[in-house]
Amino acid sequence: MNDYFQLSIADGIAHLQLNRPERMNSMSPRFFPLLRDAVQALNDEGQVRVLVISSTGKHFSAGMALDTFASDDDLLHTDTPRARLAFQETLRRLMACFDVLDTVRFPVVCAVQGGCIGGGLDLATACDLRYATEDAFFVIQEINIGMTADVGTLQRLPKLIPDAIVRELAYLGGRMPARRAYEVGLLNGVFASHDELVAGALDTAAQIAAKSPLAIWGSKEMITYARDHTVADALNYIATWQTGMFQPADMMESFLAKAEGRDPVFDDLLSTPDDF
Repeated sequence: MNDYFQLSIADGIAHLQLNRPERMNSMSPRFFPLLRDAVQALNDEGQVRVLVISSTGKHFSAGMALDTFASDDDLLHTDTPRARLAFQETLRRLMACFDVLDTVRFPVVCAVQGGCIGGGLDLATACDLRYATEDAFFVIQEINIGMTADVGTLQRLPKLIPDAIVRELAYLGGRMPARRAYEVGLLNGVFASHDELVAGALDTAAQIAAKSPLAIWGSKEMITYARDHTVADALNYIATWQTGMFQPADMMESFLAKAEGRDPVFDDLLSTPDDF
């Protein structure tokens, strides 16, 4: 438990809820490593099969807290070469805090209500699946405060929706409503209310959690790799992966469970050392 989010785990599903509604779930610098460490710990333990990220209050997230930019923190200074290098390193570490959503062994499902703004959109685009309420909207807010978005939105969004639509959002800083986001492929579904949204996201997570976690991990790994590589490279990768990860036991359990009229039962992934 911390000041930014709460985390619960049940039946292989982790649910991380942003819980600063009085501040529109804005993100101060401390939020980023807390999120990274919590998600990485779930990955290392091996028992979580899906992560759902939702929020509380009227808005999913207003992004980076504006008082961060008004801070006298030396890390925001760029007046000397040393300061600029320190700034660059800080930025890379912020990026890595959302990169973990891409690299963990399980899918991440994002449930958005209200505004998903600036850093909130950085977070959402790093997730595997995105659902939203009908009143949700998405904004590349950085352009409206005189800066270029720099924590992942401009790199991931063009892989999710058409280039021209990304450019319009990035140049104009306008709101994309949920229905439009669904039409262009940013969202997997739209719900009438926040309660229905969270219930729907958790239901999707439950369906994923019922599958072989090894097969799900492989599917996520292949899709992410194919996104960033040629078809030839991606085919070579799956051939190599499958040589080591092909799991007849999970297939046999699937067949047997179907024949016996029951749900299949799969072993969790093994834990990984957290001291490296």
